[in-house]
Amino acid sequence: MNSIKNLKSLTAVLAVTTLVAGCSTLPQNTDPQVLRSFVASESTQEIAGPTPNQDPDLLIRGFLSAGAYPTQQYEAAKAYLTEDTRDTWNPASSTRILDRVDLNTLPGSTDDERTIAVRGTQVGSLLSGGVYQSDNAEFEAEITMRRENGEWRIDALPDGIILERNDLRNHYAPHDVFFFDPSGQVLVSDRRWLFNEAQSTATVLMSLLVNGPSTPISPGVVNQLSTDATFVGFNDGEYQFTGLGNLDDDARLRFAAQAVWTLAHADIPGPYTLVADGAPLLAEFPTLTTDDLAEYNPESYTNTVSTLFALQDGSLSRVSSGNVSPMQGAWSAGDIDSVAISSSANVVAAVRHRVNEAVLSVGALQGTASDVLSSETITRPTFEYAANALWAVLDGETPVRVARSSTTGELVQTESEIVLPRDVTGPISEFQLSRTGVRAAMIIEGRVYVGVVTRTGPGERRITNITEVAPSLGEAALSINWRPDGILLVGTSIPETPLWRVEQDGSSIASMPSGNLNAPVVAVASSATTVYVTDAHAMLQLPTSDNDIWREVPGLLGTRAAPVVAY
Repeated sequence: MNSIKNLKSLTAVLAVTTLVAGCSTLPQNTDPQVLRSFVASESTQEIAGPTPNQDPDLLIRGFLSAGAYPTQQYEAAKAYLTEDTRDTWNPASSTRILDRVDLNTLPGSTDDERTIAVRGTQVGSLLSGGVYQSDNAEFEAEITMRRENGEWRIDALPDGIILERNDLRNHYAPHDVFFFDPSGQVLVSDRRWLFNEAQSTATVLMSLLVNGPSTPISPGVVNQLSTDATFVGFNDGEYQFTGLGNLDDDARLRFAAQAVWTLAHADIPGPYTLVADGAPLLAEFPTLTTDDLAEYNPESYTNTVSTLFALQDGSLSRVSSGNVSPMQGAWSAGDIDSVAISSSANVVAAVRHRVNEAVLSVGALQGTASDVLSSETITRPTFEYAANALWAVLDGETPVRVARSSTTGELVQTESEIVLPRDVTGPISEFQLSRTGVRAAMIIEGRVYVGVVTRTGPGERRITNITEVAPSLGEAALSINWRPDGILLVGTSIPETPLWRVEQDGSSIASMPSGNLNAPVVAVASSATTVYVTDAHAMLQLPTSDNDIWREVPGLLGTRAAPVVAY
């Protein structure tokens, strides 16, 4: 571990709000998955089976497409199998997602038997509970076919489903199940893929909610339900649960927020009647709307007013309506390499370059700054939710969290453990927390990873379940930043497509408009309405509603500054 120097007390900045579990009364501002343990609803669509006299390659493609329908224990796909194979094939063992499927007939085929190689790049897997797991590996399997009653049928094949990525997108949709972070302040999304044609999305979502968070996110969130908790079903206009007798008033309020926002986020209309063990979940509020639980709105951050700053030549300026106002005092010294700003908490954290070292300074927007710690290198700082603490990575390997002690009132730092996958080595060049503070995105030797922040004890943190989410980018990533909606923006050195957007579970990666961007994109930031980048020539902006031309930021024409969006 690296030594940390010059840790100082800063009594005037970075105050940590006391974490509260919630209150027992409601606020007054009344405004695809495949469940292995769940019997899927009947599909509402008639699924075509194999057609008469179908050629073997076309039959296999029909079989693969039919695998997108999990209803009736994959009866649609089983129609393509021989009678004996239907009884032995286990489709539920795995669901592999391939970028595309190539078919090639292998030598030795006859008029009555043929073996075909199925090849492609496996970009992910759909796990139990509809969890998407990113991957990047070459896939190859063999499928043997023979004639049965004069028609080609599949006689030998590996267990599990093979889906092309387009079939996943066409027949499944991502939905968010919400769980609370350990503070009980903010709802964290747990993304699941649900079959589009299930008759009751609400039933599946409530079953998933009661079953608890998925394995990837579970270390960073709280599951307050006991193993006895069960979703009974949606009956007579009520969402009925049992086994919730252990919940106190605060826990019932939080569970109500989880259920209501999970349903609302899936466009399932309210109001919502939640019943626990035969009585209203909240005695005084038998029927709930999102307005009743507005303080827990997981999308509230997307409507928060943001402020744009620019870091140029080591000094910070505020940018507004084409006017650029240089900051005074500590933030105009010309020695700042990177910076994070929370305008709501009135806190600035900056990494400065000094002789033979980097120094992390913290201060108020309009006040003085104090040095907190120093090391050979320090990544761009990043704030936890509500700026309760800040993080940075020292010397490419040691995450450090800086927060105010609840006992002494002084700032203290703690080194956090980061549990990298076995084959991942090399320095961490970028490290950024998501809005909720539960997920952490990082760049390691040009590759993009997302992990989960786990609370191992008071003030202690550990980053686990780290997964590469954009393997197709190779080692080209240079900069990252979270959009308010949870999308990860990645700036790269790829000449043709220098900017990418990546879903937090890695299920989708897409290039953003790049017609007039010039690689490398070395900095990226985003508000709810605008994306900002620094490319090879200047600082540019693009409205999120636009898909066309990047333009220079008014007031910064011809300026190669780094964008900083503060909330």
